[in-house]
Amino acid sequence: MAAEVLSQAGVQVDLFDAMPSVGRKFLMAGKGGMNISHSEPFDQFLSRYGARRSNIEPMLRHFMPEDLQTWAQGLGINTFIGSSGRIFPVDMKAAPLLRAWLHRLRGNGVNFHMRNQWLGWTDNKNNFLRFKTPTGERQIEADATVLALGGGSWPKLGSTGAWVSLLTERGVPVEPLQPSNCGFDVRWSKHFRDRFAGQPLKPVCLSFSNSEGIKFSRQGELVITETGIEGSLVYALSAPLREEITGTGSALIHLDLAPDKDLPFLVERASQGLGKNSMANHLRKRIGINKVKTGLLRELMSASDFRDPVQLCTTIKALPLTLIAARPLEEAISSAGGIAFEALDPQLMIRAMPGVFCAGEMLDWEAPTGGYLLTACFASGRTAGLGVLNWLTCH
Repeated sequence: MAAEVLSQAGVQVDLFDAMPSVGRKFLMAGKGGMNISHSEPFDQFLSRYGARRSNIEPMLRHFMPEDLQTWAQGLGINTFIGSSGRIFPVDMKAAPLLRAWLHRLRGNGVNFHMRNQWLGWTDNKNNFLRFKTPTGERQIEADATVLALGGGSWPKLGSTGAWVSLLTERGVPVEPLQPSNCGFDVRWSKHFRDRFAGQPLKPVCLSFSNSEGIKFSRQGELVITETGIEGSLVYALSAPLREEITGTGSALIHLDLAPDKDLPFLVERASQGLGKNSMANHLRKRIGINKVKTGLLRELMSASDFRDPVQLCTTIKALPLTLIAARPLEEAISSAGGIAFEALDPQLMIRAMPGVFCAGEMLDWEAPTGGYLLTACFASGRTAGLGVLNWLTCH
């Protein structure tokens, strides 16, 4: 986005990437359907950026979700709004959008340099950059630089977080990179893990109150994993869950395994005789509790409580589950932490390093999945590009 803003203004742009091809994480983001943004009311959209809303908002107000749709249409990519409110390209794919975009950038004169890994600077003037290339080290002199190096998730796609030390050595404050939109560990028994890992858990309602008494509640679906749980429902609450574990050592959540049924109904149905049914079939037929939910109840309840209809149904409506750790950063969809906004001016230039701008996931913000991550990355790239234009004009 920064390259597009600059090249359209007639500035010569060279884009360096450590990987053999550009946009690898962009393509991965579109693997299950390219969700580029969300159509919900704008104030609600802004709320998804949590503690960093005030930093992200100015960028988004100048490049809103509808602007992103218009931009994509200019590349020949029509979009639609799904039933969830999420915005997708009509063909649901990332590759056609990326191909059209790269074609336009090359037409604007942008030069792409692949397998060029940034190693930092050669002096204290911020304009001589070092790169490791297949033919050895090279140095580039730049009038201005935009760093868009990603966070630390999915390092095999290029976002390794190796830039952190290069900037902290220059005195730039960087908040530690942490997993976001990630799964969490639970101490499953071997029996439960072997039988149910990979099974979906839906629909469920997840409730959580942190140590400060702030309550969170959301309905959706999870997936049982060998190590714990993952899925869109837990991703949406990954920030407060991660912070709770960091602060107290664990996070206690409650799962409503029958969110569409009330407790009296469940007790009345569960109290009816088993007849020739097994308990698993009884729960499935009477109250719609499937095998994985039954397995979860057996995993976390005593045998006597499981046989007591009132205790059983009370637990179905509020199953306690202790999360003990977030999954490692390299497994996360995105990362939290990064360059502190306080170190940047409104145009995303590092205050202590004139002429050096930053954009994207390497900044200290996070958001849930649903198009929020990509929209803010697009908007921040555009902001950095405009910042460079202003810098070049003044210098």
